[in-house]
Amino acid sequence: MSTAVLRLKHQVCLALLFSFLMVLALSCSGLTRPEEVGMSSERLKRLDSLMAECLRQKYFPGAVIVVGRKDKIVFRQAYGQSQWVPTPKPIKMEMIFDLASLTKPIATATSIMILVERGQLSLWDRVKDYVSEFSVYVDKNGEKGEEARLWHLLTHTSGLPAYTDAKEVAKTYGSPCPTENLVKHIAALKKEFAPGKDFRYSCLGFITLAYIINKVTGQDLAAFASENIFKPLGMKRTGFNPPSSWKEHCVPTEVIDGQPLIGIVHDPLARLQGGVSGNAGLFSTADDLAIFARMMLHQGEFNSRRILSPLSIKRMTEIFPDVLFSGRSLGWDINSGYSSNRGDLFGRSSYGHTGYTGTSIWIDPETETFVIFLTNRVHPDDKGVIMPVRSRVANIVAASIIRP
Repeated sequence: MSTAVLRLKHQVCLALLFSFLMVLALSCSGLTRPEEVGMSSERLKRLDSLMAECLRQKYFPGAVIVVGRKDKIVFRQAYGQSQWVPTPKPIKMEMIFDLASLTKPIATATSIMILVERGQLSLWDRVKDYVSEFSVYVDKNGEKGEEARLWHLLTHTSGLPAYTDAKEVAKTYGSPCPTENLVKHIAALKKEFAPGKDFRYSCLGFITLAYIINKVTGQDLAAFASENIFKPLGMKRTGFNPPSSWKEHCVPTEVIDGQPLIGIVHDPLARLQGGVSGNAGLFSTADDLAIFARMMLHQGEFNSRRILSPLSIKRMTEIFPDVLFSGRSLGWDINSGYSSNRGDLFGRSSYGHTGYTGTSIWIDPETETFVIFLTNRVHPDDKGVIMPVRSRVANIVAASIIRP
């Protein structure tokens, strides 16, 4: 047998061995080759270059990205550091992030829809039915507007302001402040417009929703969401107020009074309430969020555990018909000024949410794809860059779909 033939056989054997090892590595890591679900590995690798440039520019200390399609995980990577101060530490895939406003759809809105399905409340219930102090909008002529409904809170169209000063609230009600007292304070605030007439992204509406969940069920949001969402799904590293055993895995956020917040919620109003709030306070990993995203794409079910019905998923992920101008659904963002993480290529049937700390999730039923992108851009001084990066991450993932 000639030397050339032997060399060719050797090269073929090496190529087959390499392919086998790659498949074995993917299998052991729980990853599927992107090509098996109609995606391009080469195109997805552009995420590595993008993250390298972001880290070079010091946009954020580190990031974790998980991409899934057709019920498979095709990309799972960690980049950079979990912290810069007091000493740099490498980031790891299993690290736990302060999700900030991802709390709104994942914990609060999902819990509300569970209660709707059980007949324990209706989206058309008046907020005043649960919070008697909830004032109505009064125009310049002294005319009173209509009563706000629960769906107004979910779509950020209730007329509530965006936020309220936590320090001022603490002066009146103390710190920590019971959620009931904070909600009474929120209820009395002057409404900025009549319900359903404008859109104002408001943390206050979701704080109110969490209070309503507690009033209806007797459980705070942390307990209710754990029992009815996270534990059934097997989201083992998701919850409010991470226990001490999780702290070493928590990614630090902003440095306050000389110490980085580690396992302590960054949002001031959530922190004022002791860490459990409807607008923020949830902590989780990218892998746990991937489970949640797959549940949403499975029409409310994952691993034979049903969280919501298919009709609830449909209603939650379409722009609410009475406020089409808002671009918002029942807890999720579809097409508002906050949906930068959709990018330019995913369609209008897709939905997601962002978090102030640098977190985001986007889910596209049309292509059966999801993108989870977690950073701690607020570390150490709340000056990180994230909005333009979210769009670029989404575009790279969408462009890697070569068989829609």
